[in-house]
Amino acid sequence: MSENSENILEVKNLRTYFYVDEGELRAVDGLSYSVKKRECVAVVGESACGKSVSALSIMRLIPYPPGIIVGGEIWFEGRDLLKVSEAEMRKIRGNRIAMVFQEPTTSLNPVLPVRRQLSETLELHRGLDGAKAREEAINLLKLVGIPNPERRIDDYPYQFSGGMQQRIMIAMALSCNPGLLIADEPTTAVDVTVQAQLLEVINNLRTQFGTSVIIITHNLGVVARYADSVNVMYAGRLVERGKTEDIYNNPHHPYTVGLINSVPRLDLPKKRGLYTIEGLPPNLVRLSPNVCAFSERCKYALPKCRQKRPELEEVGEGHFAACFRSHEIESLIGG
Repeated sequence: MSENSENILEVKNLRTYFYVDEGELRAVDGLSYSVKKRECVAVVGESACGKSVSALSIMRLIPYPPGIIVGGEIWFEGRDLLKVSEAEMRKIRGNRIAMVFQEPTTSLNPVLPVRRQLSETLELHRGLDGAKAREEAINLLKLVGIPNPERRIDDYPYQFSGGMQQRIMIAMALSCNPGLLIADEPTTAVDVTVQAQLLEVINNLRTQFGTSVIIITHNLGVVARYADSVNVMYAGRLVERGKTEDIYNNPHHPYTVGLINSVPRLDLPKKRGLYTIEGLPPNLVRLSPNVCAFSERCKYALPKCRQKRPELEEVGEGHFAACFRSHEIESLIGG
């Protein structure tokens, strides 16, 4: 069972696989991390590293077939979500755990007004109806910064911009004051100004309601200001985790270093080109469990990196990295 009362969520050795024509695809392979009450945790990594699949696993929304959660534990508020019934899980989804999905355009129903899409959750989980549901829906739109909510509540999704649609998704997710909010790439397909606004909305609501937050993103720059801790994923596994300040100031995995260097910076010379991580992510179906998944793209790889998979080890207080050269990475980069 859950060992720490400070944690609202504990993911332990989560394994979610997809069985495709090529074979077994280990999308999430032994993932473990925790989220404290009122904490904001970032899950960062390239596309197809397992970030979104891990979030869908928490919600138990993995499409079967071809996907299945083959093992692990997901403890939320004292219960293992992998052992509760589907009926109980429906009461938890949208009520105690809410999720803002990656694409608001495809997540919102195009033929229903915003009012109906907001009131559905309010009716189902909070028992509101009619005028009360409408009034609460207007308050939610006001909360996330939608102008003229009394008028716009009867509009359809296509009448809103992408940023405004994402605000509506956030309002829907927060309608039942959940204990945990999962925001899957909440700033996708919006410009940098709107990105900052959306992250401020989420952060302000976290402060106001005491909601714990998981932000899933491919961009380490997005979470620098808002996340308390960071989990870096690669090829379905955790390669580094720690407090945000430690991750940014003293990364111990070459992949984390690459992600940080990939963030454009205004304080560096204009002639400096954009940094890229060479190569492509591995094919997870063909990836051997006995190698470091990043070894083919890593310029610091040793022969043993292609013979054995490194496990997470502590490199500082509360700071872990899965790299055979984690303790010398700073000197390698400097050299």
